[in-house]
Parts: sequence; C-alpha cells; structure tokens
Amino acid sequence: MRTVYEAAGGIAVLRRLASAWHKRVMADEVVSHAFSHGFHPEHTERLAAYWAEALGGPDTYSANYGDETTVVKMHGGKGPHDEVDRCAIACFDQALVDVGFAEADPLRYVLHDYFAWATTTTMSCYHESADDVPEGLSIPRWSWRGLEI
Repeated sequence: MRTVYEAAGGIAVLRRLASAWHKRVMADEVVSHAFSHGFHPEHTERLAAYWAEALGGPDTYSANYGDETTVVKMHGGKGPHDEVDRCAIACFDQALVDVGFAEADPLRYVLHDYFAWATTTTMSCYHESADDVPEGLSIPRWSWRGLEI
C-alpha cells in the first residue's frame, strides 16, 4: 500500500500545500498573530519536509532540522490557543482546495485528520513552558489508519 506521502504526490505537492497554507494563515487575522514575531525564511520548505516525514516520506526534516522536540518547543509556552488552532485548521482545509484536492477525495480527509490531530495534540501539549517538552521525541507517523503507534 502506498504511503499517504506517496498518494499526496510527494514533496512537490507538500511544498505547494505548505505554501498555500502559509499564505492563508498570513492573511488570517487570528492565525497571523502566531507569526507576528517572525518566522524562518525557509518556513514552508521545512514545514513540507516535516509533513513529508510524518506522512511516510523521507526523514529530511529530522536529518537536517531537528526532531519532534524541536518542533514542539517552537509551539510550546504560548498558553492555550484553541481559536488559533481552529482557524489554522480551517486555513489548511482551504489550502487543500487551493492545491487541487477534491472534496470527495479520501486523501483530503486523511490529510485534514492528520493536520487537525497534530495541531490540537502534539503542538498544543505544553502551554505553560517550552522547557516542559521532553527531549528526544520522534516525529509521529500518520498513515491511512491514523496515528501509527
């Protein structure tokens, strides 16, 4: 069975998706606040690499940029952000449309479920302090069945 990464079209499509999502969140008055401190100039490239690895693709993110601890620390210590999460997920759903994932495509629902899960769990676990994030976390893997344990 093909991985979600392969079915999605590989890194090229995930780069387009990351770019579409980033454009949407920067235009969103709620989510753009999360980027008001700035962001890495290669944000969309890194995001695409992270998604690729999580969805069954190459380990480019962890080999070059860091592990799950690195990512979760970037999102930690910012207090609860339920509204931002809801808006970020809505932007992701629109970005899926922007890059051509049809509403009836089962892959679209798998990608939505992955993004919603990651946004509301791993990226939202450590509201109090990024220092609470454990060291050595691995990037969670997502398949057609959901989280791989």
